[in-house]
Amino acid sequence: MRRGGPFLALAAAETFSLSGTRLSTIAIPWLVLSTTGSPVLTGLTAMMEMLPYVIAKALGGPLIDRAGAKSIAIICDTASVLVVALVPLLDLFGMLGMPVLLPLVFAMGVLRGPSDAAKQAMVPGIATLANVPLERVTGVASAIERLASTAGAAGAGALIGLIGPGQALLVNAATFAAAALIVAAGIPETRRTPAPETRPVERASYIEDLREGWRFLRGDAVLVSIVAMVAVTNLFDQAYHAVLLPVWTRDAGHGPELLGAMFAAFAGASIAGAAIAAAIGERMPRLMVYTVAFLLTGFPRFLVPALDAPIGLVFATLAIAGFASGFLNPILSAVIFERIPKPLTGRVTALNTALCFALIPFGGLAGGALISTLGLAAALFLMGIAYLAATLAPLALKSFRGFDRASPEVGSNGVGWSTGRLGRRAGLRHAPAGRPSDSV
Repeated sequence: MRRGGPFLALAAAETFSLSGTRLSTIAIPWLVLSTTGSPVLTGLTAMMEMLPYVIAKALGGPLIDRAGAKSIAIICDTASVLVVALVPLLDLFGMLGMPVLLPLVFAMGVLRGPSDAAKQAMVPGIATLANVPLERVTGVASAIERLASTAGAAGAGALIGLIGPGQALLVNAATFAAAALIVAAGIPETRRTPAPETRPVERASYIEDLREGWRFLRGDAVLVSIVAMVAVTNLFDQAYHAVLLPVWTRDAGHGPELLGAMFAAFAGASIAGAAIAAAIGERMPRLMVYTVAFLLTGFPRFLVPALDAPIGLVFATLAIAGFASGFLNPILSAVIFERIPKPLTGRVTALNTALCFALIPFGGLAGGALISTLGLAAALFLMGIAYLAATLAPLALKSFRGFDRASPEVGSNGVGWSTGRLGRRAGLRHAPAGRPSDSV
């Protein structure tokens, strides 16, 4: 297999998966909002998907390290086809009420969490196979993610307007099927198997594996700071995407087509930022770029609609915010991956992402509650101010000063890291994670 083949396969699988996910993130809130008219129920539906998503992603890490990222991604995406397809099927027969929809979105979250974590865990191994810097791989992956989100958002708005939000989810089911097939056919299993002479005599239990990942994560001040900051901003982002912007669009007299176009404007502009990060990411001053990008990405998106600005200004603000946001994921992914030993990649990245997403389930509910009590404009303004405060954290917290350098335990100095009780028993020490010269 050519070196670039696995990366192209992962990129294609992510394109299908993310395009479908973007469609569902527009279709499901619009379905609830258009049928019930309730911002609170809209937020509750978003919470019913994201809460199991976060928990399943956190608990799935040890399974990824044991069974392999490829296997978990295929199993979860295949099961997602069946669950997502039930929504349009039941909607067709008039059987899709809230008591039925909520368990279905719960199941979607349970399956999507481990699948996303598995695809993320593949990145360091694929970077090694391609023999390119990790920043470049994460940058290209982020650009593809933004492209998929742009296409998914733009297509979702038009599709929902044409055939309705329930039936539009048939496309989401098809994208999961395509992702599963591409991963199965195009990506080798990158899970490392210890050599026979170094293989542990005993195998740690699932709980011990989970604790191993937790101990490593909480012991790294940079990772802890990232988790805290991103978790808070994700809360506000979820409120914005799941409730605040859909309600603003509806109250302004527009339909799902405009909502999809606004999401596409943000995601489309972010492609340029991600492409620049992919090209020169390894030479950028990470912390400075990260801080400025977050400041541009957050507060302005909330302020402009709160002031009831013209549609043109809203789109311009989203484009600027999107461009800035394109730099965030490549930087964050590179920082995270280079600090994690390879044997812990699945469980630590899954825990890290799950903790970053821990507040997302409550974002839509918080947004809906604020709208119901204070009104839309006040909700937008208050969340925007809180977002601004969170994005100033890199300037205030000393722990972010390690952002521009690798962990001393798994960084560029070549010192390995012993994986706790399991590593000590086997006498294993491991090379830095995510470095192009490492073997898979």
